[in-house]
Amino acid sequence: MRYYLAIDIGASSGRHIVGWLEKGVLKTEEVYRFPNGVTELDGHLTWDIDALTEHVRTGVDKALERFGKIESLSVDTWGVDCVLLKGEEEVRPCYAYRDSRTEAVIPLVHEKMAFSELYRHTGIQFQPFNTIYQLYADKLARRLEGVTDFLLMPEYLMYKLCGVKSHEYTNATTGGMVSAETGEYDVSILHALDLPAALFHPLQQPGTLIGDYKGIKVRLCATHDTGSAVEGIDMEKDAPYISSGTWSLLGVKTPKPITDEASQRANWSNEGGVGYNRYQKNIMGMWLINRLRDELCPDKAFGEIVSEAEASNFEETVDANAAAFLAPESMKAAFDEALNRKPHTVGDYFRCAYRSLALCYGNAIEELQRNTGKTYDCIYIVGGGAKNAFLNRLTEETSGKTVIALPIEATAIGNLKSQINADHI
Repeated sequence: MRYYLAIDIGASSGRHIVGWLEKGVLKTEEVYRFPNGVTELDGHLTWDIDALTEHVRTGVDKALERFGKIESLSVDTWGVDCVLLKGEEEVRPCYAYRDSRTEAVIPLVHEKMAFSELYRHTGIQFQPFNTIYQLYADKLARRLEGVTDFLLMPEYLMYKLCGVKSHEYTNATTGGMVSAETGEYDVSILHALDLPAALFHPLQQPGTLIGDYKGIKVRLCATHDTGSAVEGIDMEKDAPYISSGTWSLLGVKTPKPITDEASQRANWSNEGGVGYNRYQKNIMGMWLINRLRDELCPDKAFGEIVSEAEASNFEETVDANAAAFLAPESMKAAFDEALNRKPHTVGDYFRCAYRSLALCYGNAIEELQRNTGKTYDCIYIVGGGAKNAFLNRLTEETSGKTVIALPIEATAIGNLKSQINADHI
């Protein structure tokens, strides 16, 4: 039996999942899980990359203890965030994407190249945390001086295992600097922003073997977690998907990027897939729910929260994608400010959040159908949010589509599939 290890890390937790084929069917077992989250340092939001590295190594050891031999491993994480290196030394701190440091540099980037032009080149949605803005903030803060490499988070963690610096395609596309036409870093963008060309290497595809750690092959998967999640969905038909986690990523596979004006106006993104384009939109997702829970009822089970939301009669909604909800000091206060009438109960807040998310989903589906010229009759939902029957029902009501909920570890499954497929070529 050949065993493979997927290390799947999100903004709030990480897990190590071993997979193997048994009579052609993929079986999985979780061997390690750990918490993750941003750390506030000197007024900025940062990642504890030393703790992440230690957890990654600990989980690998657990997998070896449990299964004896692992053929290969790969790491996927959220996109856009990177670690700067001067040779083998990290430039610290490692900023998290929800930090506000990019706000001042966004207009400066757009003076160098207007966003309409950036979108025409890359097809990547505007988000204040895109890597392009993070690196320009680093440049203006003189943090790029002496830097020899920048590695996106999963590639950094694999480098800490095997010592090889790699640059994976699907993850690189999230940052707003990869050409939609060539699939490589866009030289005209790098030149316009005067970013050091030596930092931008040819991009590698999922399945590429990059090194070895404790006798385990280290391979690239689709290292952007949504890229792996889409690979993990067993679709019977071409249909939209929602990868529902801290963020909800709603999109559909297309043969090539769609970079027209309508897509730009509606802020749709074109991110790399494994042999296809992912035409998708970021929606705030379970971040709203988790932050409300942290404030209002940290000890309450999610099942009880959902029951109270269902029992509530609160009907007002908010724009779940508004900037006010990206990183507020108080999520409750952000809801209070956005609403005409304040909720009275915990159930009111959560009903508002769930209905607001479902409305975002419904509106996004309408946009998707207009922009692609196609009509869909169902939508696949994977990830943690797929377990929420109330939200799924609301999504059916707002979108008019049948929801196919797959409460599976889709990202880890997609990670494993990339490794297994490469191993059997």
